[in-house]
Amino acid sequence: MDKFSYLSNAEVGYIDQLYRSYQQNPHSVEESWRNFFEGFEFSQADYDAENGTLVANGSPKTTFANGSAVGIDEDMLKKEISVKKLIDGYRLRGHLQAKTNPVRPRRDRKARLALADFGLSEADLDTSFRAGNEIGLGKATLRQIIDHLKKIYEGAIGFEFMGIRDPDIRYWFRKKVETEYPAFQLSTQEKERILRKLNESTIFENFLHTKFIGQKRFSLEGGESTIPALDEIITTAAEQGVEEVVIGMAHRGRLNVLANIMQKTYEHIFTEFEGYVSEESLGLGDGDVKYHMGFSSLVETPKGKKVHLKLAPNPSHLEAVNPVVQGFVRAKIDHNYSRNPKRALPILIHGDAALAGQGIVYEIAQMSELPAYQVGGTIHFVINNQVGFTTDFDEARSSNYCTDISQLTEAPEIHVNGDDPEAVVFAVRLATEFRQQFGKDVYIDLVCYRKHGHNESDEPKFTQPLLYNLISKHPNTRQIYINRLKNENAAMAELADKMEKEFKAMLQDRLDDVRQKALPYKYQDLEQDWKALRRATPADFETSPDTSISAEMIEKVGTALTTLPEGFKPLRQIEKLLSERKERFFETKKLAWPDAELLAYGSLLLEGSPVRMSGQDVRRGTFSHRHAVLVDAEKNQQYNSLNALSTGNLPTFEIYNSLLSEYGVLGFEFGYSMANPNALVIWEAQFGDFANGAQVMIDQFISSTESKWNRMNGVTLLLPHGYEGQGPEHSSARLERFLQLSAEYNMVVANLTSAANLFHLLRRQVKWEFRKPCVVMSPKSFLRREEFYSDMTEFTQGKFEEIYGDTYAEAKKVKRVLVCSGKVYYDLDKKRQEDGRKDVAILRLEQLHPFPKKRFYEELAKYKKNVEVVWVQEEPENMGGWEFFLRMLYKEWEGSKLKVISRKASASPATGYYKVHNKEQETIVNTAFAETI
Repeated sequence: MDKFSYLSNAEVGYIDQLYRSYQQNPHSVEESWRNFFEGFEFSQADYDAENGTLVANGSPKTTFANGSAVGIDEDMLKKEISVKKLIDGYRLRGHLQAKTNPVRPRRDRKARLALADFGLSEADLDTSFRAGNEIGLGKATLRQIIDHLKKIYEGAIGFEFMGIRDPDIRYWFRKKVETEYPAFQLSTQEKERILRKLNESTIFENFLHTKFIGQKRFSLEGGESTIPALDEIITTAAEQGVEEVVIGMAHRGRLNVLANIMQKTYEHIFTEFEGYVSEESLGLGDGDVKYHMGFSSLVETPKGKKVHLKLAPNPSHLEAVNPVVQGFVRAKIDHNYSRNPKRALPILIHGDAALAGQGIVYEIAQMSELPAYQVGGTIHFVINNQVGFTTDFDEARSSNYCTDISQLTEAPEIHVNGDDPEAVVFAVRLATEFRQQFGKDVYIDLVCYRKHGHNESDEPKFTQPLLYNLISKHPNTRQIYINRLKNENAAMAELADKMEKEFKAMLQDRLDDVRQKALPYKYQDLEQDWKALRRATPADFETSPDTSISAEMIEKVGTALTTLPEGFKPLRQIEKLLSERKERFFETKKLAWPDAELLAYGSLLLEGSPVRMSGQDVRRGTFSHRHAVLVDAEKNQQYNSLNALSTGNLPTFEIYNSLLSEYGVLGFEFGYSMANPNALVIWEAQFGDFANGAQVMIDQFISSTESKWNRMNGVTLLLPHGYEGQGPEHSSARLERFLQLSAEYNMVVANLTSAANLFHLLRRQVKWEFRKPCVVMSPKSFLRREEFYSDMTEFTQGKFEEIYGDTYAEAKKVKRVLVCSGKVYYDLDKKRQEDGRKDVAILRLEQLHPFPKKRFYEELAKYKKNVEVVWVQEEPENMGGWEFFLRMLYKEWEGSKLKVISRKASASPATGYYKVHNKEQETIVNTAFAETI
């Protein structure tokens, strides 16, 4: 049953048909109607105690679904059905009338819950109806039923759950709402905990307002219930087996969460406010502003449970952190928690405008229940300001609620008034129990307000005068709760007075002395592994470590890659592919690009390093080259060849075809790699230029993770690249963008020309004593070309080659040195050999960044001092590697000595006409060997 159920406008004729269906087969109707008809039939019959049967008490006779006969009062049946419809109407639309807005009246959303909407009138109010059984009242008057429904559905919480189609899940949620919520009572200790957390939240904002006048802090004022809410989520989750909570959030309230949830010391936070930074920290990078940084702590709940807390760093791209958090949690679930998602919990804290407006939210919603990206459900907590920067909500979304993305995955929405912290506690407790029970997402919409503008120096009345007139007169949540406690009873009043005094004393203490003792922290296994690594030095990039493997290991991996389980019948084309792969591994002993790639993965698995890969169609490969997972042609069963290696405690090869997403999926893999330093984590774009869709992740996280966030990360991007006449959308992976982001040894950017070099590069990602992101411009047509093949000896000995010197030209005759990167080398070499040009040397730059300057000069030194050096690229002059190459050498060379051969500068990466492409490519190659350039 969805939100557009027939229940709101069902006709009596339809109900009659429904009842007849029930009589024929009770299980043919929806569960709540089945329960209704059972109750109604029972109410219309007398019970014969002697015979133990139902006996009809009226006429005409009607047969029960259980075979008994009964007379039905048709008028009463119609009324009962109307009351049943009214009850379901409240379940479906009662949230539209819930009192969830703390500062202004709610708009009329046409809930249609008046008596007349259900064919009822005031004359029916004192009539008793069996439909009261539906909501736990038993037989009750319509007045009692409506009062009870209003208490549940029109109070401080608006519940949306009727869109859940699974009847068991919907029933569980409904029983929680209709049974536990009306009876919900907090103990004195729990109320004290709420007030204490509200006090802490308020203290913190008061302190910052007093100490750092005019500074941006993105305060939580107006949404203070966030702190007791998060406290309750962590407490409830810990009771239900959660050992680690990872939080992602943007700016608003972040400092308050750091202080009062993560328990980062005031002194630490205030030092960052003052702008002080240690010499040691300066050596680790540029850092970021205080309300972007992450933190880890180990806290103890009121019931004595220890929980690891992590707040992920997040840039100003608001929701960008979402997939990063989920990837991080997935890595922990896989490697720390025996693949049990109930032991780790992601919480994403959103702003209302960002949740409704950012496309990444849709991507992670679609990812949430896919096998590659499941994390056992995420708690989405919305700090609903009712305004985004300066924009009112009716200009910020088309949906009723900012949380309506939940309908995509049938996740419940719980809207709650931020000025009722006890209702907030019930809401988050219910949400946490739901996540732990069903492993699905859940959305909590904390309807509150933002006391100040977008930041503390902004004037919100410029655009929202009416709203901010209301806010300026509105008491804060803490004071509202104190007044409520004082009105409850003498004991609560005494408690409130006591904590008021404690609050003032604590505030003064913080003003006088900010020194606190930091919480003790115990590092987890994966964190210990990170600590065992070191920071890279410039010397590390002068030569690569040995990444060769034994012939025995090659044989073991080759066997796994070419052996099928008994009875497995692949397509005929796959049989041919496996035969050719077997020939390369065991006869010719020359491996192609996909062989080398899979050999790298298999060897790492045998050495105990996990390998995870995702992307569009990666199991077979976009160009049908990888075939890491085979499919039985008759049974459609899948077989992951490399997992034949995973015996004992060895890890498995995790390779997943992703949804059609770049931004979300790359963010997830970055988060996964952030958690586990031992894993080789790879994202492959279907075509390299598809990385455009993930540019936020590349700019804000991957390229700057070490500098901004002080975190190493080894995520690897495979981006198909190369000019082959496939048009502007499928030629360029935008090499120039990655090179523009390259500095300070922040990441590896490579454009490879041999299978063995790919093998060594992939293994180097894990074998280094540090971690760096890596971007590989991988080939398309050359995946199967023999020019890319590598002899077996290149795998059993050697390492990654940052640059390949020339082996064809005669050094003494060389007048010109062509420097290039990627597949254009083979076009140049083919032309050179056809013309017999021994006077032109070609250097292949395999790793552009970090630029192998020492190796470059060693190769160049083999030739005359006045040799002509020319950079050759397929890309237009304003793209590709030319400007980076020039930047690497311009301080040491006069600009006139460096020349470039390329396509002309262009707004588009490539032509869409194949004949034009061929002509351009021919011009590049011919110009490279012309007498003068």
